[in-house]
Amino acid sequence: MWLRGGNEKKKILETFISDSEKIGFRLNRKDLIQFPDRTVALVFGSFEQMCQSIDLMNCIAEVRKAKEAANFFTRLPSREQKEWADDARERVHPSSEDACAVCLLDTGINRLHMLIENHLASEDTHCYEPSWGRSDHCGHGTEMAGIALYGDLTDFLAGNDRIELKHRLESVKILPPRGENDPRLYGYITAESVARAEIEAPRRKRAIAMTVTTTDFRDRGHPSSWSAAIDQICFSDNADHKRLMFISAGNADLAPPYFYPDSNFSDGVHDPGQAWNALTVGAFTEKFTIDPEEFPDWRPVAPKGGLCPSSTTSLLWKKTDWPIKPEIVFEGGNYGLDPSTGEPDCLDSLSMLTTFFKPAQKLFTVTGDTSAAATLASRMAAILIGEYPDLWPETIRALIAHSADWTKEMKARFPKYQKTRGEMENLLRYCGFGTPNITRALRSASNDLSLIVQDSLHPYEKEDDKAYCTTRDMNLHRIPWPTDTLMELGETEVEMKVTLSYFIEPNPGRRGYKRKYSYASHGLRFDVKTATETIDEFRKRKNKDARQEGEKGFASGDSSEWLLGPDLRTKGSLHSDRWTGTAADLAQKGIIAVYPVTGWWKERPKLEKWRKNARYSLIVTISTPKTNVDVYTPIVNQISIET
Repeated sequence: MWLRGGNEKKKILETFISDSEKIGFRLNRKDLIQFPDRTVALVFGSFEQMCQSIDLMNCIAEVRKAKEAANFFTRLPSREQKEWADDARERVHPSSEDACAVCLLDTGINRLHMLIENHLASEDTHCYEPSWGRSDHCGHGTEMAGIALYGDLTDFLAGNDRIELKHRLESVKILPPRGENDPRLYGYITAESVARAEIEAPRRKRAIAMTVTTTDFRDRGHPSSWSAAIDQICFSDNADHKRLMFISAGNADLAPPYFYPDSNFSDGVHDPGQAWNALTVGAFTEKFTIDPEEFPDWRPVAPKGGLCPSSTTSLLWKKTDWPIKPEIVFEGGNYGLDPSTGEPDCLDSLSMLTTFFKPAQKLFTVTGDTSAAATLASRMAAILIGEYPDLWPETIRALIAHSADWTKEMKARFPKYQKTRGEMENLLRYCGFGTPNITRALRSASNDLSLIVQDSLHPYEKEDDKAYCTTRDMNLHRIPWPTDTLMELGETEVEMKVTLSYFIEPNPGRRGYKRKYSYASHGLRFDVKTATETIDEFRKRKNKDARQEGEKGFASGDSSEWLLGPDLRTKGSLHSDRWTGTAADLAQKGIIAVYPVTGWWKERPKLEKWRKNARYSLIVTISTPKTNVDVYTPIVNQISIET
């Protein structure tokens, strides 16, 4: 129930609570959500009860049906679960066999589940070691399969929409039913498992999700043999075989003593989550509703929009140039705080509904944490690939991160993030760039327009008579701003967001790690022309920077107007930043440079890697606060004329 606000907001709420108790509504005051002009209350009751109080009805501005929670379905007997599953299956149209796949590296999948069998062919189930068998031995892989296909099944089951899937599943079992893999083989097993799927379907595009991590080698950002192997898998010497991978950040230890969110601060991202080229995925939550009758006095551990209690961070990593991890966060569920023990515990209503690996017993179970979050990320990637099959893996990675933003709760955790560099970096190492928005990634709006560039440059060169390499290419991209529209907006504040994505070739030797370019083959940077520079002045400034050949990125001409700034945004191989200023200034900033900084391709000329090209993806978005301003149509018209 959405209660009226205004000057009498407090009195309205008091009346509503008082009358709710009189008529027998079940209402948990802890679940109230306050907005400037509305208060939202989760109420258990009937229309007949509501009609008993005219005063209560006068408090209500709007009534909406509350979303079902996962526990509604998990409590159903198996016969009724099947009825819901039958209805859901009839509403799903499977993808074609050559559609993009989410490739799950996990414990295997039971493809005989009625909500999975039409979307996973038997020939697409693989196993690293044939003697293990291909089916799921513990349930985790089948749980992730349901998430990869449908997201949280609660929403789909409770609705009546028909969906046409644009992606399917692949499964590679990488964990044995008994015992453990040799840690020295983690990287090899991962590479071999990816190859199994590719050999079976070499032309299929895929998003690879690996939800298996280890706490054995938490080197606070330093590469391990496993993370370096993943970087190599993504990079690939063949430009047509670069790969898109998602890794779960790993789960924090919830055993006592556990304190939210301090334990998340101190529990670091698990190996191989430090990989540069893969997207490492943490978890946040929007689940906060607990049935007060079933669990009286219980409350959610994390607030709505906050980091999931089990999500790990990189806050304890040394403030070095190792990548920001995790880069993004997806829904991972929440935990309830047991009032009798003060410790967190899993509740179905705070979890995500998915498929159970023994369908003869029951069809549904719950899951969550960073495994589910990473699988949701891979699902989003598969949807994007299905919509835009010509986009590179680097571009899909960029689109997902570019569409992300922080929730109010994330920003409230670090209230000075806009004022101090340290707080900004803490926010990034806590939840990355935030939670992605698939609608924003799929489509531009009239007042929120994104442009995508896929290009390459030759970063280094070596003259025959020289023993060393120098930087070579710099690309200047002219962005077709709607200049007239922006100039009309004048002093209106607008935002430009820029994301640069590229894959590095790893050099995992420990020696020389104090210099980050000893690991990365090359580094790329972006900079934008300032409003007062001419194109020639901008080019000269960037050429001067390139001649200095420093290891770090160079100062932007308008650094103070960028949220992260040129130092903080250049960690890793995925760089994203936001510029805020007037529309008139943005109209004069239509040139973006992409240029190289040093790496081991340059520092080790005898290997002749300086002969290689480096490709990259660049995404630029401009946003205006006015929804009636159309920046989309002028650019489309301009591009059509140029074409």
